[in-house]
Order: sequence, then C-alpha cells, then structure tokens
Amino acid sequence: MRFSFIGIVALAGLGVYFHQQAPVPTPSRPTFYRDVLPILQNHCQNCHREGEIAPMSFVTYEQTRPWAPSIASATASRMMPPWFADPRFGKFSDDPSLSDQQVAMLKAWSDQGAPAGNPHDAPPPCHWAQGWNIPKPDLVLQMPVPVKIPARGEVEYTYEIVPTHFAKDTWVQMSEMRPSSRDHVHHAVVYIRPPDSRWLRHAPIGQPFTASTLSDPEEKRQAHETTSDLMLVYAPGSSPDQWPDGMAKFVPAGSDLVFQMHYTTNGKATADQTAIGLVFAAKRPQKRVITLQLNDHAFMIPPGADNFRVEVQGTLPNDALLLSLFPHMHLRGKRFEYDIVHDDGSIETLLRVNYHFHWQLSYKLAQPRFLKAGTKLRAIAWYDNSRNNPHNPDPDKTVYWGDQTSDEMMVGFFDVAIPAAIDKEQFFIRHPAR
Repeated sequence: MRFSFIGIVALAGLGVYFHQQAPVPTPSRPTFYRDVLPILQNHCQNCHREGEIAPMSFVTYEQTRPWAPSIASATASRMMPPWFADPRFGKFSDDPSLSDQQVAMLKAWSDQGAPAGNPHDAPPPCHWAQGWNIPKPDLVLQMPVPVKIPARGEVEYTYEIVPTHFAKDTWVQMSEMRPSSRDHVHHAVVYIRPPDSRWLRHAPIGQPFTASTLSDPEEKRQAHETTSDLMLVYAPGSSPDQWPDGMAKFVPAGSDLVFQMHYTTNGKATADQTAIGLVFAAKRPQKRVITLQLNDHAFMIPPGADNFRVEVQGTLPNDALLLSLFPHMHLRGKRFEYDIVHDDGSIETLLRVNYHFHWQLSYKLAQPRFLKAGTKLRAIAWYDNSRNNPHNPDPDKTVYWGDQTSDEMMVGFFDVAIPAAIDKEQFFIRHPAR
C-alpha cells in the first residue's frame, strides 16, 4: 500500500514503561529553590502555570508546596511528566522524562517536609509568552464565531474557514492551537487551503458549518477528505510545532486556514472559539515541512479482542528528512509502532508507544533521519476491545473506523522536510529508478 495523499479530515489503555537500575543515592536535604525549582522549570511549568492545561501551578514555592506528596508519587510512578515512548527505541528532543536522580530528589524533598531553602539559590525565572508555549506569535487567527457545544450527545465535526489575507507567500516556523474550551476538544486540525484549491469552495466563510449543513453532495463528501496540507494537528497533550531554523510550513499568498474541530460533550453546555498563533520564519527556509500519514480505514475489531493488530505499509516516493511522529487512535488504542522495513527484511523500530488517549503526544526525533526514496515505512496499531480496558465504551461492539470516540481510528502522522521548491503534490510524483 502506498501512502495516502489525502489528508485525514477526521482525525483521531494507558501504560508506562519501567526500567530497572541500580539504587539511586538519595540527596541529603534538597530544597525548593536550589534543587526542585530547576526541575519544575525544565519539565513541568510548560503545563503547570497560570492559564495552561494543568489544574495547578508550580511556579512559586507557595503554589508548589501543598502538592509535594503528589509530585513525588506521580513522578515515582512515571505518570508525570507524561511520556509513553518505549525507551528502547529512538531518542526524542521533546522527551520530558526525569532521571532517576531527579525522581529521588523530589521524593526526598517531599519526605523531609518540602523545605523552601534560600530564595537566592533559585535559578532565573522562565519568561513565557503570556498565553503561549511558543514565542509571542506574529499573527493570531481565531475562529470568528464561537461554536455552541451542547451538554450531551454527539457533535458532528465542525468547520470554520478563516482567511489569512496574506498578500505574499508566507513561511511559518512555529504554530500553536489554543481552544477556549479545552475540556470539549477531542482534537482539532488546521488545514492550509491555497487560493486555487476547489476544496469546500462553496462552504461559508467565517462561520461554523458541518457536512450535513452543506447542500452540495460533492462538498458533503469533501468535508471528509482533502489533499490540502496540514498546518497543525492538536490533541490533548500535544505540543506546538517548532521547526528548526531553515525549516517551515508554507502558506501561499491568499490562502485560507480551515479549522476542523471535533468536540465531545461532558454534561456541561459551553462554547468554543479556538485560535492559532503563528510565528513566521525570519527568511525563506531551505526546507519545506509537510505532514504525511500512514492510515488504515478498513479494519474491523471483534468484540472482546484484547490485542487486535492493524498494520499498514508504504514506500516513500522521494527523499525526505523525517522530523517527528504523531500516532492517533481512540479509546480502545493500546500500542502504536513506527518501523522501517529494510530491503533484507529486517525491522528497525523508530518509535513504540504505550498509547494514552488523554495524552496524545508528538515525538520529535532528537536528530532528523534521512530517508531515501523507496524507503518502506510500516505502522502497527494494537487495540483492546475487551472488558479489561477501563476506557472501552462497549466491549460487545464490533468496532470500525469512525469519527466519534466510540468508533476507532488508525493514523500514523509523520512530518518530513523536503526541498522548499517542492510542494506536497510534486513530492508524490514517483520518478523511475536511474
């Protein structure tokens, strides 16, 4: 099977790997300002600060001290910081995991009453852009009209088309999506719609719509597939895109951004008005970043199956630099793996994840990996449709691909860098071997 060129408009267990090491010496008397605060700044405050996804802030001693036992427990169990990659495979630049020494430090600090220590021992405070985990955006584009979300029931995928009004071609080096109602956003995707694209061309601009509200049968179908490139995929726990210097996403002049939102209900009616922040590249980059995926729409998971396997393979049409991996499944997701299948049949595992639906992380390679044209990539997903899965909505159901969380998905997103002059459509033109 070749890579699907169609961008997935419908995007989409808990386990943690432990490792045995020699006992770690316990620090004698760690203090907050000298020993704990540096760990929090480097591993926790991106979420644990005012206005971010975590429910409590770990910026000051007064905010942190009441949580000392919880911090010690969550880090000892490796539940925090959240990271679900098997450490045997791959190295990733966004790995927030703590060392055994840091875990021991936090436990000793808690066990000894969480002393503050000397404030003069504190490292310089982190300077976060207010409301963002990227530098202050050059441009923020928000859905113009809030989407009303009911208290109960299933919500059809909702779209809003937002013009960029870019007068010239623009390169975006960083982007971050910010839902105003995070608790109701199952996922979100922002697509780049060039001015010559016919995708959803008769859909309304600047107001919410769904496939069922479109009158054109062809556009109803288009609402579920596109050849447009992705600006960004957002899911609970995912991180912003921040590409190295010399790499960026390309937005042609006059493009629109198409927000595709999957909302879930939780018993409380609300409204959401998601925004995306963009940081522009300082100069034209040498590499264009595009998002691809390996996916399978045709699986059928039997009732009660506790380790159902779905596999898809594809060959890369041209040379590319592999940057990051982002697996996506739903509530029955158990594990996900990306592999290179070499010509001699040997398997090289790039990433193996014990999947956690509520923390859908991206995994950015510590060193980009060159993949030559013809490289065979494989994605494998395992599902638990048994009663042993506490998140399973119905273990007696045969499960198929579908939009809602009660259905399933199998999508292995991955980002690659290609020459800046080549667009996504050109990348998929396969050239005869010389």
